[in-house]
Amino acid sequence: MTPPRKILIDTDPGVDDAMAIFLALASPELELLGLTTVFGNVQTDLATTNALRLLEIAGRSEIPVAQGARAPLVRPFGGPVPFIHGEDGQGNTFLPPPQKAPLGLSAAQFIIETVLAHPGEVTLVPVGPLTNLALALRLEPRLVEAVAGVVLMGGNALVPGNASPAAEANIHNDPEAADVVLGAGWKITMVGLDVTQQVLMTDAQIAALAAIPSAMARHLSRIVPFYREFARRRGNWGGIHLHDPTAILYLLHPELFTVQQWPIRVETIGVGRGKTWPNPQTGSSEEREALRPWQGRPPVGVCVGVQGEALVEIYLERLRHTV
Repeated sequence: MTPPRKILIDTDPGVDDAMAIFLALASPELELLGLTTVFGNVQTDLATTNALRLLEIAGRSEIPVAQGARAPLVRPFGGPVPFIHGEDGQGNTFLPPPQKAPLGLSAAQFIIETVLAHPGEVTLVPVGPLTNLALALRLEPRLVEAVAGVVLMGGNALVPGNASPAAEANIHNDPEAADVVLGAGWKITMVGLDVTQQVLMTDAQIAALAAIPSAMARHLSRIVPFYREFARRRGNWGGIHLHDPTAILYLLHPELFTVQQWPIRVETIGVGRGKTWPNPQTGSSEEREALRPWQGRPPVGVCVGVQGEALVEIYLERLRHTV
C-alpha cells in the first residue's frame, strides 16, 4: 500500500481555504503535517486563529500551525477582503477562540525544518500569497532540492484576473514573492484561474454538501452562503468556484488536468501588477531565450484544462466519508 503523501498547506483562511483544508483532512492519500498562515483573505493573526479553529472543528488539533508573514516582501499589504469571506474570514460566523496556540517559530522556519526532516517527501501547497515560501527560500536555498514539489493555487496564464483585470488575487497580493517562487527551479505546478473557474459547485451541490452530517460539512454549510452571496453579486455563476480546493484535487487526481510546461514571469509594476506571464514559445531554444524576461527561467507546470464537474463530485464524495 502506498504511504500517504506528506503535505504542508500555506493558507489565509478564507472560506475556500477551509474547504481545501477539510478536503485534505478527508483524503487518506494525504498526510497533513501542518498549516502555515499568511495575510490575504484576512490579516495574518486572524488567519492563524482560523487555522487553529478549523483543525479543532475537524478533530485534528494535534496538527501544528505556524504563523507567517504579515506583509508582502516589498510593498504594504493592500488589506483583506471581508466582502468575499466575511469580517472574520469565515462567513461572519465569529467562531470562539481556539484552545491551542500556534508554534513559537515562524512559518518560513517551520517549512524549512519540516521539509529537511523529510527530504524528498513533502509537497508544499500554498493557497495564499507566496510570501512565506519566498522567505523560506531566502533562509534555506536547499529547499529547492529537498521538497517533493510545490502545487500552488494562484495565477492566470491565459484568462483575465479576479483581483484586477490582469491579476489573480494570491499573486496580486505579493507579486515579488511569486516571481521568486515561480523561478526557483523546483518542481512546481500552478493551479490558477485557468482551471479553478471551471470547477463550479452548483447551488444543488452546495445543498448536498450542507446535508452531510459531519462536523466539517456543518461548518462549511455555515460559511459557504456568505461566499455564495459574493458570487451572486459578482456574476451569479449559479454556484461557487472551488479555487483553493482545486489545488488539493490536483494532488488527488492530476490525470483530470491538462498541464503545459511554460516558464512564468510575474509583473511587478503598473496596471498589470500580479499578472503571471507565460512564455509558450515552441521554437528553437535560441528563439525562446531571446525573450529576455524569461531568459534562464525554469519551466512551470501550468494547468490550462480540467474536468471540473468530475472534481466537484470527488469533493463531495470525500466529505461524505467524514461522517
